Amino acid sequence: MLHIVLDSRLPEPLHRQVYRGIRDAILTGRVPGGARLPSTRQLAGDLGVSRSTVLVAFDQLVAEGCIVGAVGSGSYAAREIPSALFRPSLEPQAANARTRAVPRFAARATQLERILPRASRTYPGAFWTGVPPVDEFPLALWARLASRRYRTLATSQLYHGSPGGYQPLRQAIAEYLIAARGVRCSPEQVIVLSSAQEAFELACRVLLDPGDAAWLEDPSWSGAHGALIAAGARIFHVPVDADGLVVEQGIAGEPHARLAYVSPSHQYPAGVTMSLERRLSLLDWAATQGAWILEDDYDSEYRYAGRPLTALQGLDTAGCVLYVGTFNKTLFPALRVGYLVVPAQLVDGFLTVRRVGAQHAPTVDQAVLTDFIAEGHYARHLRHVRKICRERRDVLVAAATRYLPGVLEITQTATGLHAIGRLPPGLDDVQVSAAAASQGVEAAPLSRFYAASCPRGGLVLGYGGLRPPEIDEGMRRLADALRTLPRGHRRLTRASVTCGGDDEDHAEQCDGR
Repeated sequence: MLHIVLDSRLPEPLHRQVYRGIRDAILTGRVPGGARLPSTRQLAGDLGVSRSTVLVAFDQLVAEGCIVGAVGSGSYAAREIPSALFRPSLEPQAANARTRAVPRFAARATQLERILPRASRTYPGAFWTGVPPVDEFPLALWARLASRRYRTLATSQLYHGSPGGYQPLRQAIAEYLIAARGVRCSPEQVIVLSSAQEAFELACRVLLDPGDAAWLEDPSWSGAHGALIAAGARIFHVPVDADGLVVEQGIAGEPHARLAYVSPSHQYPAGVTMSLERRLSLLDWAATQGAWILEDDYDSEYRYAGRPLTALQGLDTAGCVLYVGTFNKTLFPALRVGYLVVPAQLVDGFLTVRRVGAQHAPTVDQAVLTDFIAEGHYARHLRHVRKICRERRDVLVAAATRYLPGVLEITQTATGLHAIGRLPPGLDDVQVSAAAASQGVEAAPLSRFYAASCPRGGLVLGYGGLRPPEIDEGMRRLADALRTLPRGHRRLTRASVTCGGDDEDHAEQCDGR
């Protein structure tokens, strides 16, 4: 608890350093009141000083009332500290400690601070994105599977696991991807990781040298952007339209890029799906240039209309595509299990680099997940949460129509756990997002995800992790937030924002249009 570090090179005597170390530990609460302190003999031995040095320090602390002694039982931190001890010390600090230069972040870390939002909480509220219906997860079933695994656990399973992951889970993932997404792979090509984000970072470490060019969708997810920055890549932002990544603009601007990041099934945050023509064009470019494609199959399990296109990896005949998926968005975020499917010729290199980092995902959790998949629970759960999310999407659309008619146009709702709420021209989405935050609502501004200018402002609204009453309440608060905007916006919002009241109230607001 004390964590005293002595330095004989300082001008401050050793007994004063011991005194100050114990005093600071007590005043900061690291050593709670009433806690027993080490004996002077033991502390002297631990610190490598004479016992008399420690005795002098203890005598001063007793005199100040910082510690108390009990005959026959040692010394204790005082339960009540004299108020005088909390006054600023009059001792000159420069004489007692070395000075150091102000620490400086690396340039990449500074860039990451600018693009990555700081999470204000860990429990989701309106309108967090990327969160599945955790409230619908069969926790009791999972607990039974985990208990069964732990009861039959062999000692050999307590050692390090394979960097590629638990082999039965790799087999289960490969079988699922082949059947559900048209991915072409063997279990050996599957690498189990903690998340999609770890997959991006691992792929960028293996495939990119600092200064290599890489395509990034515009708009783009900040996590992928951050992985490229961390790898020192030279990022070329390629616009996204209604058909997905505009491949011809990427070729025109950076034809010799080393890697392209895409989310073809459900682009984040725009929500569009890449057309088959664009997919084939992207694959042709990568094969011709010897480039790599990092496919983020974001939200592909949550499709509410029609059948999804085959994964880009399933169309690849040249071995250019690395496929990324995660269970954190279909089961629960705390699970921390994702996966990366790499071309066969890259497997050994990826596993070597994997050993430098986290080495392997938790083995027992992988075994429980394997049972969950193999016994059919995963497929049933997906069917259930897909229905739940479709219902929650409908609640979001209805709430926007009720509280924000003519102001918030909900688009891109055929797939995924989020939708885009488009705002009228002239309404600043950053300002709207800030106003929403003041009402306890997190609605990320769409413009934040763009490197170029955002064609039309909007809000990114997650709904998957919210119960219907929470969605409705969040939309009501968002409407309240719009009323707080500066006077320049009020002509628009006061006429359009309703409060879900009776017809007379609504008619009064409509008169102001």
